[in-house]
Parts: sequence; C-alpha cells; structure tokens
Amino acid sequence: MSGPRIVHAHGDRVTVTDPVTGVELLSYVYRPEAAWEASRPYIHPLRTLAGEVVTDYRPNDHRWHKGLSLTASHLSGANLWGGNSYVHGRGYLALPERVGSMAHVAFDEVAVHDDRAVIAERLTWHPHNGDLWADEERRVEVHDVDPESGSWALTWSSAITNRCEEPLRFGSPTTAGRELAGYTGLFWRGPRAFRDGVIVAPEAEGPTLMGRQAPWLAYSGEHDGADGHATLVFAHAPENDHLGAGGAHPAHWFVRNEPFAAVAPSWAFYDELELAPGDTLTRRYRVVVADGAWRREEIAGYLAAHPW
Repeated sequence: MSGPRIVHAHGDRVTVTDPVTGVELLSYVYRPEAAWEASRPYIHPLRTLAGEVVTDYRPNDHRWHKGLSLTASHLSGANLWGGNSYVHGRGYLALPERVGSMAHVAFDEVAVHDDRAVIAERLTWHPHNGDLWADEERRVEVHDVDPESGSWALTWSSAITNRCEEPLRFGSPTTAGRELAGYTGLFWRGPRAFRDGVIVAPEAEGPTLMGRQAPWLAYSGEHDGADGHATLVFAHAPENDHLGAGGAHPAHWFVRNEPFAAVAPSWAFYDELELAPGDTLTRRYRVVVADGAWRREEIAGYLAAHPW
C-alpha cells in the first residue's frame, strides 16, 4: 500500500492525506494567528478515515482552543495557552501582557518514508515582550493507517530546552489555586457534538478520571450530521515515566465531557514542573484516531498490537 501524501502550502500549513480514501487526515497549521489567542502551531482539522472531523477550532466559549496543540497555560508567570489568565482569588482576567507565543522557525523534514509521514519542526517560545525563553524540536508522524479497523495513529514528540538564565516553571490553573483545572501540555479540544462523550481508561471510566494517572485514556463521541461515533486514544510513551517512578515529573489526565470535550495528559496538574537553564523537557505521545465507539478491550488489544 502506498504511503500518505503530503502537501506543503509554504507559510501556512502541511496537510497529510490518505491516498486510498482521499481523506485529508490532518492539517498542521503554523501560520501566525491572533496574539491574544497565544499564536502557536496546531492541528485542525483532524479527521477519521471515514472523513469525520474530530477537532474544534476557535469555539465561541474559548477562541484560543485550536484542535490539537501543545500549550503552556502557566509558564513562569506567562500564559502560552491564550485568552484570559487565571489569577487566584480573582478568577480569569484579560491580561494581554501575560500572553506569549510559540513561533515556527523552520522545518527540518516534511516527507514520507514508506507508510509514514513525518513533519519535523523547530520552534521558539516567547513571553509577551518577545524574549527567547525556550527552543523546541517537534516531530509529528502519521502512521499505521488501517482501513480494516478504520483507524490511524499520530505520534507527537516534543523536546523543549530552557534558554533562560533562570528556571522555567510549568504550571496550570490548579497549581495556581483552581481545583481540577490542571490543563497544560498537549491539549485536544473535541467538536461540540462530542459533549457528554464516553471516557475510558485501563481500570476506570467517566469524568472522575480528571486528575488521575493512567498510561492511556480514550474518548468516544457521536457525530452531528453523520451517523456513528469516533474514538480517540491518547497514550503516553514509556519514556514519559508518567507515574514519576523513574524520577520524571508525574503526569495526570485533564479530561472533561461537559460543557465541552477535552483531553490533555497534563505535565503539571497538581505541582509545578521546574526546568533548569539549559535542560530539556522531552515528552512523546500517541493519538489513535478511529471510526466507531471502541470499548476498553478493543483499545487494549490495539495498543498491544502496536507497541512503541
């Protein structure tokens, strides 16, 4: 079977298309956007093999939610998440002087290798005044396109190096005082139709998985317009050490199915993650995009059959 097709609209986006179905699986958009929304590259639309969109873009409740993107909601006093900033005791405030950005620098690779598409990018991270706070090397791969199961997989790898003279402190609204709002890191915003979707992990299910730990978490929702469901599975790579047993900062799931669908394997849910000058924070995740409402047994079977 031929591999995915890549089209690069320079200065705007990279699209990856399945040659068999003709479905555009994703658009990786890197053009600059509104400063208040914390301009950063993102993936939208993200589609199943059947062509159904499973991301949202600039919803009216949070204009800075954009598909699947890497964010830093609280970073040493800056907000690289976008929109209003959470201040303990005062709630969310419009503080544009706190809103930073992630800027595209260059692509090291935009290519197809056999049955795998690769987008390798270099970025820089900035507070509002434009200072250089961090470099990032990012790699997004599309692979394991399987028409029989109606699924394909995306692997997202990021290596963020602190270029400041002081430690960078990654936090979240929860580290700033708001309960159960530990979002930061890789963040997915689902389509509006996915509200009240089904949340499943290896040993539990439902929105009570908020703030808990697990090697993977899945979200199933039902489409508007088209019959049927879709499932997204978010999984930690083994080297993420999500439990923190090997010395990494522990990760906890941010997940909700109301008032909207959202998932993030938060790297700073309860406690700040401190990155020393010159040190690099590396995380790798897999997102499986599948047609249908997959059950726990199907998800576990898929992950076992597709090891890291």
